[in-house]
Amino acid sequence: MSNTLILCDCSGSQKVDAKKLSKATGLKCSRVHTALCTTELGDASALIKAGDATIACLQEQQIFEDLAEELEIPAPDFIDLRDRAGWSDEGDKSGPKMAALVAESGLSAPAYKLFDIPSFGQCLILGPEEIALEAAAQLSETLNVTVLLEAVESPPASRDFDLVLGKLRRAKGSLGRFDLRIDALQIREPGGRGAPRFSSPRDDGQSDCDLILDLSGNQALFAHKRDGYLRADPRNPSVVAKAVFEASQLVGNFEKPFYVAYDPHICAHSRSGIAGCSSCIDACETGAIFPDGEQVRIDPNICAGCGDCSAVCPSGAISYDVSPFSHLLRRIEALASTYRTAGGKAPRLLVHEGEFGSEMISLAARFGRGLPADVLPLEVESLPAFGHAEMLAALGMGFAAVDILLTPKTGRSTLERELALALAISDNVALRLLDLADPDVLSEKLYGQEVSTPANPVLPIGNRRQVTRLAAKALRGQPEAPIVLPEAAPYGAVVVDTNACTLCLSCVSLCPSGALLDNEDMPQLRFQEDACLQCGICTQGCPENAISLKPQLDLSDNAFSQRVLHEEEPFACISCGSLFGVKSSVERIVDMLAGKHPMFAESESGKLIQMCDKCRIEAQYHSDSSPFQGAARPRTRTTEDYLKRRDS
Repeated sequence: MSNTLILCDCSGSQKVDAKKLSKATGLKCSRVHTALCTTELGDASALIKAGDATIACLQEQQIFEDLAEELEIPAPDFIDLRDRAGWSDEGDKSGPKMAALVAESGLSAPAYKLFDIPSFGQCLILGPEEIALEAAAQLSETLNVTVLLEAVESPPASRDFDLVLGKLRRAKGSLGRFDLRIDALQIREPGGRGAPRFSSPRDDGQSDCDLILDLSGNQALFAHKRDGYLRADPRNPSVVAKAVFEASQLVGNFEKPFYVAYDPHICAHSRSGIAGCSSCIDACETGAIFPDGEQVRIDPNICAGCGDCSAVCPSGAISYDVSPFSHLLRRIEALASTYRTAGGKAPRLLVHEGEFGSEMISLAARFGRGLPADVLPLEVESLPAFGHAEMLAALGMGFAAVDILLTPKTGRSTLERELALALAISDNVALRLLDLADPDVLSEKLYGQEVSTPANPVLPIGNRRQVTRLAAKALRGQPEAPIVLPEAAPYGAVVVDTNACTLCLSCVSLCPSGALLDNEDMPQLRFQEDACLQCGICTQGCPENAISLKPQLDLSDNAFSQRVLHEEEPFACISCGSLFGVKSSVERIVDMLAGKHPMFAESESGKLIQMCDKCRIEAQYHSDSSPFQGAARPRTRTTEDYLKRRDS
C-alpha cells in the first residue's frame, strides 16, 4: 500500500475526515480536495509526482493514469471510498468503514502461477449455411477456418477456407486443444469440373481445432463457459459480429492461472480401489476434475476457476490458489480490526464478486440509499470458493452478519450446502445468500436487517478445518454435546457395531487421514474424531458392514484424543502362550472348522488354529503328515563305530 492517501469529497457530495483516516490507518492523508479530477488537477499532478500515493477515486481512474503517463511516472494506486462508503444515507457515520476499506486495500495479494496456452488459429465454425459461410469468409484472412455443415445447397468455389459435411457428435477440450468426433463426415474433394464433390460419408471421424465458433443456435456444446468456445444467436447480427471479432483475436499465446492447487498426499478420494470422497468431482460443473487412480486429476485448461472444489474438499487437498485462504483471512481480519479501532462496534460483511457486485453497489450509492455505514463490502475472485470456513471465520473475527451477493451466473448448489453447514455450526441466522438484481432492494435488505451482538473476536490460524473449529468455539462456547450437522458434512464420528466387528482392522489400513488406529499390544480399534474426514472409505471397506458415519462437530478436547471404539481379549497360543488374534474370533473359527473341515478333521490338525504363526509352522513341519518331511537322516558315524567295526 502507498504511504500517502489522496482524498477528494467529489464536489462536496460526501464527508471525508482526513485526520481520523490517518489516525486509524497510519497513512499520511492529503487535504480533502473537492474537484481533484478537474480544477484541482494541478494538485493531483504534484501529489502523483511525489510518488507512493493512492487516490481515493475509482471513477476517474483513467484521467489520473493518463496524467501519470504524461508525467512519465508510474500510475498511482486507486481505491473506491465514495460508492462503497461516502455516498450513503449514513455517510456521516462512514469514517470507521472508510478506514477499514483503506486498510484492507493495503494488503498485497500473493502471486499465483500462470501457464501458457498456444492457439494456432485453427477454427471450426458451426451454423446455418449462409451465416457460417459469411463468418468463415471474414475470418479466413486471420484464421485457418473449417466450416462444418450437415448439408449444403450452394458450396462456395473459394478455397480460402475448408468446407466439410457431417454432424458433430462430441467435442471435448478447451482453447488450443479441442478434440472432435464427427459422424457422416464428408470431405470436399479437390479437382473436377462443375459443383464441388464430397467423399462418401463415414462415422467417427476424428479431428481437432484451437477454437470453436458456434452459430448454430442449438444447445451449447458445453454446459458452462469454456475458453475457446464462442457461441452466438444466428438471429442477432450484432451478436454474431461480436463473436466473429472475438474469434479473430484468439490466435497466439495466452496466459491462464492455475486456479487451484492440489496435494495428492492428503486426498481421500480412494484407497485400495475402494471409492471414498468425490466431493470435488461432484461439485465441478465443467468436468475439469476426474478420477485418477487413488487421487483425482485436475485439467487446468478446462478449469473455470469457480472454486467450488476448494470449498467442499474435506481434507484441504484442493486449495484456491488465486486467492489463498490465508490471504482472505488477512483481508477479513484487516476490515474487522480496523473498523473497531476507528470506533465502529458491530460490522457486517457483504461479500460480492467482480463487476456485478461493484455495479450493484455503485448504482445503489448513486441513485438510492447506498450501503449502511456498518456494512463492509469484500470483493472476492469467486463466490463459490467462499465456503463455510470463510463464513464462520468472518463471524469469529467479530462480524455481526455475513451476506453473500449472488450474481446471475453464480452456481447455487455449493453455496447453499456450505451455508447450511455454517448455519448448523454457528447457530446464527445472520448468514444469508442475497439473490437480487435491483440495487434499491439490496439497500432495503441491508438497512432492514436486525443482528445480534457479534462474538468476541478471535484470530483464526491454520487450515480451513482448524479455523472452523476456532470460529465455532468463539461463537458457541463449549456445548455440552457435539453439534449435529447435515448429511455429507466433512466433520463427524465413526460408529462401530461391536456385535458385528471382528477387529480385522481393514478400516485402519484404509483410513486416509489416520483417524482410525490400532493398538500393537492388543486387539483394539481406536478413533480420533478431529482427523475424520467422513470420506466413507471405512464404511465401504468393512467386510462386516459394521461401520457407519455420524456427522457432527465435537468442540471439546475429546475430539483430539484417541478413544476406543471396540476391543476384545486376545487369544493365547496353546503352544508358547504368546498373544495373537482375537479370542472370540479364534474360538468361533475352531467351532466352525475343528473336526468338521477335512483339513482340520484330526484333533492335532484342529489345534493348529489355536497356535500363533511360529508354532503353527513348527507343528506342521514336525508332524508325520508334513509335506516337507523326507526320509530319515542317516545317523552320524563316530570313532566308536569305526573301532567296533575293526574289532569285530
